Amino acid sequence: MQLWVGLGNPGPQYAMQRHNVGFMAVDTIAEMHDFGPVQKKFLGWLQEGRIGGDKILLLKPATFMNESGRSVGEALRFYKLSTEALTVFHDELDLAPFKVKVKRGGGTAGHNGLRSIDQHLGPDFRRVRLGIGHPGHKDRVTGYVLGNYAKSELDPLADMLGAIGAEADWLARGDDARFMNEVALRQQV
Repeated sequence: MQLWVGLGNPGPQYAMQRHNVGFMAVDTIAEMHDFGPVQKKFLGWLQEGRIGGDKILLLKPATFMNESGRSVGEALRFYKLSTEALTVFHDELDLAPFKVKVKRGGGTAGHNGLRSIDQHLGPDFRRVRLGIGHPGHKDRVTGYVLGNYAKSELDPLADMLGAIGAEADWLARGDDARFMNEVALRQQV
């Protein structure tokens, strides 16, 4: 069993913000793989399903970004899972828009959701980094991250999310390199 967490902020006013792309990714996976109904659990929204032969729990913390670790920690403890079973989907300033990279462990790069999870569970979990690009100057980061995707970005955003959903089987199997490669190939079409 694996726990895949999408990071974002709850509420319709945040739905299309770059900071919520983690929520968008797990929603897309749930839809494309016919996950079960949403349940309110672990200070968030949980859906259960299968990808290939693997049971996957999708969690969207409803705690706001800076308290995500509380929700994730509760779910891991309930299911008696280690951080080996945890994958976190999050926005990444240091990646070009719509690029997808996977890594295990590392720092938080100022990301409040990652910082919260790190404080509750330590840094040794898999991250699916969803590129949003950098606005160019650190003074503009907050407004940019909390800003909505532009209309011109909606098609590449949908392509990225669709590629993640379509290739999620590689992620479930633990083949991060193949997942990244297949997502990138789909985005080139």
